[in-house]
Amino acid sequence: MEIFHDLGVAAPVLRAVVLTALAIAWTLLLARVVGLRAFSKATAFDFAATIATGSLIAQAGTRSNWSDYGQAMAAIGAIFLVQYLLARGRTHSSRFADAIDNTPVLLMEDGRFLEKAMAETRVTRATLLEKIRMSGAKRIEDVRAVVLETTGDVAVMTGDVDAELLKGVRRL
Repeated sequence: MEIFHDLGVAAPVLRAVVLTALAIAWTLLLARVVGLRAFSKATAFDFAATIATGSLIAQAGTRSNWSDYGQAMAAIGAIFLVQYLLARGRTHSSRFADAIDNTPVLLMEDGRFLEKAMAETRVTRATLLEKIRMSGAKRIEDVRAVVLETTGDVAVMTGDVDAELLKGVRRL
């Protein structure tokens, strides 16, 4: 990266700032092309792609030659491409979606902890109690359903729960 060589001691700092800014601009451009889903947590892959992209941006900012920098930029592009292709595959084929996506799991129903589901998903009672408290529920009996979503988030539902909301949720 000869353009930074004549800057002496400031070269590494300026190189890091410029290369990181370019990597972020590249990532934002790709996000505009791919769409809003680019940084969602809709699936486990989306979440992993977001983390990997951040890691690659950081790596790009520390590269000391153009070849390594280009490889980091290409890897960011590859992540967006794979994410786009997986999303297209999901929308065009339910069999494909079923093969690659996790299924949400019911962990509590009508105020009862579902021990088998909790054991299989490795979610503790303490974790569920924390999520219930954070949801604003005042009593365990008020909890109609707790679902471990495909993203790892925990959804707590109180009051009347429309059956449609639990469609596709696995009961163990």
